[in-house]
Amino acid sequence: MNIVNKVRGKNLKSPNKLFYCILGYVMKPILNHQYNVHYNYITDPRKDDGPFIIVANHASRVDYLYTAFPMLPKTCNFVAGYNEFFRSHLHFIFSAAQVISKKNFVTDVYAVKQIMNIIKKGGRVILFPEGMSSISGHNQPVAIGSGKLLKALGVPVYSCIIKGGYLSNTKYCLDVRRGRVDVDIDLMFSKEDLENHNADEIQDLLNEKLYHDDFEWNKKERIAFDTHGEVCKNLHQLLYYCPKCHHEFEMHGEKDKLYCKHCGNTVTINDYYDIIKTSDDTVAPETISKWFDLEREVTKKYLKEHPDYYFKEKAKLGVLPKNKYLTKQLTSKIDGEGYISISKDGFDFVGKKHGVDFSFHLDPLEFPTIGMVTDTSKFAVYYDGEFYEILPENKSTIKWLFLVEETHRLNGGKWQDFKFKK
Repeated sequence: MNIVNKVRGKNLKSPNKLFYCILGYVMKPILNHQYNVHYNYITDPRKDDGPFIIVANHASRVDYLYTAFPMLPKTCNFVAGYNEFFRSHLHFIFSAAQVISKKNFVTDVYAVKQIMNIIKKGGRVILFPEGMSSISGHNQPVAIGSGKLLKALGVPVYSCIIKGGYLSNTKYCLDVRRGRVDVDIDLMFSKEDLENHNADEIQDLLNEKLYHDDFEWNKKERIAFDTHGEVCKNLHQLLYYCPKCHHEFEMHGEKDKLYCKHCGNTVTINDYYDIIKTSDDTVAPETISKWFDLEREVTKKYLKEHPDYYFKEKAKLGVLPKNKYLTKQLTSKIDGEGYISISKDGFDFVGKKHGVDFSFHLDPLEFPTIGMVTDTSKFAVYYDGEFYEILPENKSTIKWLFLVEETHRLNGGKWQDFKFKK
């Protein structure tokens, strides 16, 4: 059995409607109860009998449910990360639902052809243009070429704006936290809108219209999420920087407390995700997403002031098995180790794979960001078409995220930060 051939060796079609609807109508009430989901139809895509695209902000790892269920009884093909097709618990459903595999953040002609083929046949496709579920609770810019793809398809584009999805399933902790999820469904681009805008304009509008920050949203909504008393569990992987003493990787999160082991700077966080200062001299941003953004700004400032920067760290290397599915929720098979490094010239891995010497280099212009399959403990890259998962020794994935993205941008890469926020 060659999994690669099974994943990429066939032309896809729309899912079987009977199977799709039975599964959807059985699962919908379960999901709605588990996450307290509410759908708001501003414009109803179910009344559109032609082919169309659904785009959504990628709030969490269960967004496929928030977007598929409100479309019932319409069937839709999803686009999912290529690496996900190698996980045993997803194999059957991905095959039955005719899910399209996409190698994230790199050019993937196969995925584009499958999307275009399904639309030409009158089908519908659900896309998450960011390419990865939210790391911080707000969006990252959509992938390069998203506007170009939508313009080429030339069919109506509807949007699902997911609110509360990240607070229910954060990137730093895999525990489910029930509160409320709102999904606003509307028409984003008509055929005429796509004709009247060029690809770059569509790209910019996508970024602006999809943008949502769950922490800002909940400051107004005031919804309590059941964090099981563990709201700060693993939060130090996301918020690794102390805004008081400026040390990195001294933060520690446990139960409802996040504190710096170096200077004692401490906050507590409640079930509304409010950051509460524990003393008059506590220094902390207003929200978790703003803390994350502060870390990015600190990294950007350092890179600009130190053009000869060089960061290096020991890491394990994960690969995708070609003839056996990954089990036990694993996202790769550890089959190597070495050192990862980054400078203005790009990203490098030097070490071993399958017990022999192995290395690769990624040019910063062609390497805009890194993927995170499940949580913030590891990240993924593609080299020469192959998927590799990196497990940094110091749980420093978020630091590497900033280093990769801002190195790409400093070199004049196309994947720049949001224009509308400048």
